[in-house]
Amino acid sequence: MVTVSDAFYRILRHHRVTAVFGNPGSNELPFLTGLPRDMPYYMALQEGAAIAMADGYAQASGTVGFVNLHAASGTGNAMGCMTNAASCHTPMVVMAGQQARRYVPVQAMLTNVDPVKLCDPLVKWSGEPLRPQDGPALLSKGLMLASSAPGGVVYLSVPLDDWEEPADEAALAHLLDRTVDAAPVSPQQALDVMVDALEHATAPALILGPGTDTEAGYRAAVTLAEHAHLPVWFAPSAPRAPFPTRHPCYQGQLPSAAGAVAQALAGYDVVVSFGAPVFRYHAPSSGDFLPPGVSLYGVTDDPDEAARAPFGRIIVGDPSNALVRVAKAVPHTSRPRPTSRALAEADTGGPAFTAEAILDAIDRGKSDNAVIALEWTSVDMLRDRLTLTQPRSLFYPAAGGLGWGLPAAVGLQLGCPQRPVVALIGDGAMQYTPAALWSAVRYQVPVTFVVCVNTKYHALQEFSEVLHVPEGDYLDIAGIDVLHLARGYGMEAYRAETLHDLTEAVRKGMTAEVPRLIEVRQR
Repeated sequence: MVTVSDAFYRILRHHRVTAVFGNPGSNELPFLTGLPRDMPYYMALQEGAAIAMADGYAQASGTVGFVNLHAASGTGNAMGCMTNAASCHTPMVVMAGQQARRYVPVQAMLTNVDPVKLCDPLVKWSGEPLRPQDGPALLSKGLMLASSAPGGVVYLSVPLDDWEEPADEAALAHLLDRTVDAAPVSPQQALDVMVDALEHATAPALILGPGTDTEAGYRAAVTLAEHAHLPVWFAPSAPRAPFPTRHPCYQGQLPSAAGAVAQALAGYDVVVSFGAPVFRYHAPSSGDFLPPGVSLYGVTDDPDEAARAPFGRIIVGDPSNALVRVAKAVPHTSRPRPTSRALAEADTGGPAFTAEAILDAIDRGKSDNAVIALEWTSVDMLRDRLTLTQPRSLFYPAAGGLGWGLPAAVGLQLGCPQRPVVALIGDGAMQYTPAALWSAVRYQVPVTFVVCVNTKYHALQEFSEVLHVPEGDYLDIAGIDVLHLARGYGMEAYRAETLHDLTEAVRKGMTAEVPRLIEVRQR
């Protein structure tokens, strides 16, 4: 007899799901009794860490992340990091255990009450089977929805007594044979208008977002920038780095305030954007979205992003595909080449160091193929001090939700074991999911964690100045011993007393076989 449990795991394999991340409870144990030996279960000690690990794994491996959580309470703990997965369009299925079917109507302890509404509006779809035999079909639907453009999170609640029930074998055969091809393609006519605008522009510019951080998109962006002599910007608060940061066309990351973005784009007449919302603002501003005389054309695979853009001519389609087609169509230009930026010299005085000096020291130690998990949020606008020359080399919490960086780094390394991973984490951000260090040690995931200690919520301090809010004790987090915390989870940890120490520690991490944590003090 094929059980519902058997059917679930067959469908997971059919959709190339190779790992389960989670923090189980009593409702989930029956599902885990059927776990195949070759499908690892990576346990986190907190549900937000489980979501972030699966998020990093999915982004690095190109597969759907699969997460197993404990009913409503576990889901609630995970929703902070779920905001990042949703904002980054990470394909992910979150499955939570429901109470036994006879107990759900009386709302016994650990009943997942109204689960189809629980994760709104962070998910693309939620479901719970009416019959045990419906569970495999809902899983298949969820996996297809999660991976269909725009990618995203789906949520499935399954009663604990469904797993040993007989599956509908005829229905399962159909589920294992069907596919959905759901990658939108931009209309050629719309791209022709964009190409024509670029050809006739006097001072055009290119803005890139996470949707082009693919092998094809990365190469096409370089080709387009070089053919059309385009200055290249990253979109505000971009969670990826889809262009080489040392390329002479690269200009940096756009600021996150509407007026500041308009000011940065004031010297251009045509701006083309690929793979980014237009735009994700953060800092308050009363300024206009665009300066007069600037026309913006954009491509996104998310119809909602297209519809909510307050300006521009937005095309719905695969951004990398569109970028490849535009790069082939735009001819070489006689316009002057963009002026490359020079990075300011860093102050290297110690014993506590500037953020610029720390980033430079890390950059000297990392390899060209290193992957950066960045949740040192106060240095977001300094991230281009890092030399990035390959796609999928930098990952950042897309919604700004803290607690993502530590576990996401573990997932990134598991999902892409052939590239070394360095996690750059603030000492405040570290406190949200420190238990992710335990997962790194348990599964011997060789991430190099660099924790920058300034004993305050530095990013919040900067924002309080923007909002004219007086500083208070709520910004002070002194008294946390980062090294003892890491060692308590069984991790090798030490302090880099000099910038040279930091560079050498990162360099050793490029070939390390176990995780390590390095603390460095920041001014």
